[in-house]
Amino acid sequence: MSRLFRLKRVVPVRQGTFFFVQRSRRRERWFKLSIVATTLVVVAALIAAAPRGRYLVVSLAGRSRQLAWQAVGVPPDRSEIDAEWARYRQQGIVDTLREFQNVYAEIDPPLRRLMKYAGNDPETGILRWGNYSRTLLLPATVFLPDDTGRSYRLRPSTRSVWLRNLTIQRIPLTFFLVPDGPDLGEAMRGTTAVLVEGSVQTTNSWGLRGPEPEPSAPLRGIVLGDSFMQGLFIGDEQTPAECLRRYLQTQLKTRVSVLNTGHLGYSPEQEYYTLLEYAERFHPQFVVLSLFANDFGDVFEVAAGKGDWPEGKYWLGQIAQYCRGRGIPALTIPAPLESQINTRRFAGNYPGQVSNILESSGIEYLDPIESFVNEHLSRVLEGTRAGNRPPTSPLFNGVIADGHFSAIGSELWAAAVGRRLVLLLEKARPDKPS
Repeated sequence: MSRLFRLKRVVPVRQGTFFFVQRSRRRERWFKLSIVATTLVVVAALIAAAPRGRYLVVSLAGRSRQLAWQAVGVPPDRSEIDAEWARYRQQGIVDTLREFQNVYAEIDPPLRRLMKYAGNDPETGILRWGNYSRTLLLPATVFLPDDTGRSYRLRPSTRSVWLRNLTIQRIPLTFFLVPDGPDLGEAMRGTTAVLVEGSVQTTNSWGLRGPEPEPSAPLRGIVLGDSFMQGLFIGDEQTPAECLRRYLQTQLKTRVSVLNTGHLGYSPEQEYYTLLEYAERFHPQFVVLSLFANDFGDVFEVAAGKGDWPEGKYWLGQIAQYCRGRGIPALTIPAPLESQINTRRFAGNYPGQVSNILESSGIEYLDPIESFVNEHLSRVLEGTRAGNRPPTSPLFNGVIADGHFSAIGSELWAAAVGRRLVLLLEKARPDKPS
């Protein structure tokens, strides 16, 4: 009975549409889609036509591949990472050169004359990556481009000197390490440049600061590093590497040859390729690797914990693996900041993270900060007692507003590092127990 009174579902009546109206609506939809598609094609073409656009397109594609692999638990291939870095650095050079060319025309004529003398004008200057991720402007009279992984290198058999007190707005980060020749005075005329006394730098036939290498010396070592090891604003005899050579020679009573491969702006990637270049040629019995905060990103960001530690870990691992595979003791030393002596240390990120990412044992890691603090206190107290308290730490170039080691700081660094090296070399002797 219930079935008799069951209501049937009412099927709504669909309103009909004339055929010519349907056709008109379809054409309208296709027309709108074609406009959108054409617009996308035009935008893509415009992006691809510009260097920056091509970089963005390729980078997005590469990044998408990396994310896809990470999504399934597979780490990105190293070749993909290296290719992305190469694109990023090349685009940085292109963008920097374009901006530099525009700015250079506005610089005062005396400064342009000095820049041409140094070889850091748009026509001759060397634009290369350094300081981890920055584009640097290097004087072509003192540096050479390098495409073997180092990015740039010092010219061999070259004499140069440092100038300071020069500030040029809106140009790439540059350095006034200029040829020390008879025309320097004329080149400086009309500028605010001041020559730093005692800062003459000479390179040997290998393109490295310091005396000629001695591959036959009884004890040989390589110092890898950046501007701290190159020795900014100090003389050839005062660099940390040269001070270390003298220390070891005195302590071990043997002839020592140390390659100072320090180049301003270098980071672990460049230092790895530097090691590859010289190790097979020099056959070192020890390697010293000096690090600084800007090897992992911007100094202040690294201090705040935002450094690119995975990238740094990869290249530090490459250096450690190379040395370990050949039985070469390798000592890693983070360079202290003057602010870590005079103010709060904030060591948790730098150098704390350096020790966290190193694959080597604790005996191959040395933080010299305590030696620096003790010496700083001793010299400040000595100066205070003599009525001549130093305005900045005597261990750094603070008197000329520079944060690198002074000659005193270099000697102190060498003594701290040398003491550990003597022990490591003793331990590595074949007739000694490990």
